[in-house]
Amino acid sequence: MVANPEDPRVRNIVIVEDDEDISDTIKYNLEREGFRVRTAATGEQALNVIFDRPPNLILLDLNLPQMSGFELCRRLRAEATTARVPVLMLTARTDEADKVLGLNLGADDYITKPFSMRELVARVRAVLRRTEGAQSEPQGFDDGVLKIDPATFMVHCHGKEVRLTRKEFALLSELARHQGRVMSRETLLDRVWGMIYYGDSRTLDVHIRRLRQKLGDPNLIETVTGIGYRLRDAKKQQ
Repeated sequence: MVANPEDPRVRNIVIVEDDEDISDTIKYNLEREGFRVRTAATGEQALNVIFDRPPNLILLDLNLPQMSGFELCRRLRAEATTARVPVLMLTARTDEADKVLGLNLGADDYITKPFSMRELVARVRAVLRRTEGAQSEPQGFDDGVLKIDPATFMVHCHGKEVRLTRKEFALLSELARHQGRVMSRETLLDRVWGMIYYGDSRTLDVHIRRLRQKLGDPNLIETVTGIGYRLRDAKKQQ
């Protein structure tokens, strides 16, 4: 089923992949599932395609010519128009360090080659459900110390603006929604990275550490040994 280009309900996906056979195969399968698909073979071409009309999701190969997928992801996250567009990384690399780096740069999921088209489509749908569901019910937060505005993607801590990546913002927002309560590692990984996230909790620890550094208040997010993390209630500390 080829998507109707005039239907606003159709989700737009950009595939950034330099292997034409792989790109064509993914494009064919996604279009058959009802998605509208555009492709790019290099990082520069991808920037032109994506900035011309930001998609609902980007499938990004890491081993691109001239500009790596890591660098492309970094540049997309630095621009306001693409900072919140979900990115699903595709790569033949299996090193955990590469996976953690990709997630730390703001990728929403990571799938290694070879993969089945059924798994890829399932992951695409899961990422879209998770990200679009979170965006459909924005909830602000302000306890006098920490202020989170999902409409503008801005965070202030002790009156100072804090610039966060997409994943850092999602993680902090999840902790804020349950302020004062302990969130287990498994729950945070599930809600921020999704059930399809495969890995250990070191990625979560890295994000927590970077959040503390950026917020400038190491005591704001408390570690509950053996369980997880908790955002302290600022009013109770006064």
